[in-house]
Amino acid sequence: MAAVETHDAGAPAPLTKFAPVAAGERLFSLDMVRGLAVLGILAVNAMTFAWPWAVVSNPPLQTGFDAEAAQAWQIMHVFFQDKMRTLFSMLFGASIFLIGGERADKARGKLLRSRLFWLAVFGLIHGVAFWFGDILLLYAWTGLFVMLVRSWSARSLLIAGVTLNLVCSALYVGMMSLMALAPPEALTGAMEGMGWGGDPAKLAASIAAFQGDALSVSLAQIDVWLQSAPAMLIFFLPATAALMMIGMGLFKAGFLAGRSPAWVYGLFIAAGAGSVWLVWQETSAFVGAGFPFLATMTKPYNSLLAPFISLGYASVLILLARFGLKFILTPLACAGRMAFTNYLSQTLIMTTIFYGGRGLGWYGQIGWPEMWMIIGGIWAAQLVWSPLWLSVFQMGPLEWGWRCLTYRRMVPLRRGQVPGIRG
Repeated sequence: MAAVETHDAGAPAPLTKFAPVAAGERLFSLDMVRGLAVLGILAVNAMTFAWPWAVVSNPPLQTGFDAEAAQAWQIMHVFFQDKMRTLFSMLFGASIFLIGGERADKARGKLLRSRLFWLAVFGLIHGVAFWFGDILLLYAWTGLFVMLVRSWSARSLLIAGVTLNLVCSALYVGMMSLMALAPPEALTGAMEGMGWGGDPAKLAASIAAFQGDALSVSLAQIDVWLQSAPAMLIFFLPATAALMMIGMGLFKAGFLAGRSPAWVYGLFIAAGAGSVWLVWQETSAFVGAGFPFLATMTKPYNSLLAPFISLGYASVLILLARFGLKFILTPLACAGRMAFTNYLSQTLIMTTIFYGGRGLGWYGQIGWPEMWMIIGGIWAAQLVWSPLWLSVFQMGPLEWGWRCLTYRRMVPLRRGQVPGIRG
């Protein structure tokens, strides 16, 4: 009767032995896709550590923004923007089912609620004390709703998730498109409300706030978090729930577990490649036009086609692993096994580089070409330290802390240690 949480594409067995998933029971496909997501999301988040949101949303506001910088930005946008968040959200949806099992399993349900509670605590600390762009609190909050549908069939989850995702994307694109009909003063107000402001004095003040001493930087960080977190928790919830349901459905259907026929992955690779081409063309048009507000913010191809690109990436990795290239992908899978640690360590590294009072204070000084060098260096470090750490330990240090809190006891950390039993 006893069972531990397991990465099996079927329904998890009723939980009577509380213990984290063992390394030998993990699904390689989930870990390597998660590894891609955690590394790729750094490329998307990087500039939010280094510049005010007005510059992140309107790249030409950067000092010295030229054709090379525009191309560096375009690479991020086409290949990473929204695609990594989509993958992360889908994988989180799969993990809700892996941990929580069926709704009838009360023990697993209790474990899942504890896991989400502590994730929210980590997210709150991360958002308030370190970086306003935290996504952990949103995931914990959204997970409370998505866990209610975890017993739905794969078909029902996919239908509901895809429908909700399309509705959210269509509403966003439609609302942005309708702005073209708004009076000039209303459009100006919308631009300022969405952080598109180009007021030099305000921009200089925003940069100076994050270049100061530790106290002023912390106060500025808290202020930005207080402004952004409520909107994120409200407006991002439906779209995030949709992606989580899609991920849960794809896991139940065997896709994310690497068990679908090869031709299915081939179709997603083809769809993803076509979507990349369309998004590249779309992006080239508004980059060439000098980043006009409506085109840059609306980007309908990217808004609607990002999931196809995300699943195309996942399909490539799954097929590579299936056809004997696991040894090449192992560092990526190790980075995925330590995704929680790697995600939070990215914040620590980036805020140390860019925030004043915490490190180098390079805020407002690094453009896109130089930023790619920093991103590449962190990628290399995480692909090296993750396998090295996991050669000695069963999980990352923050994964271990999260599990200890979730299970309300000390769980084994070093490899070879036998999990204790809590009846």
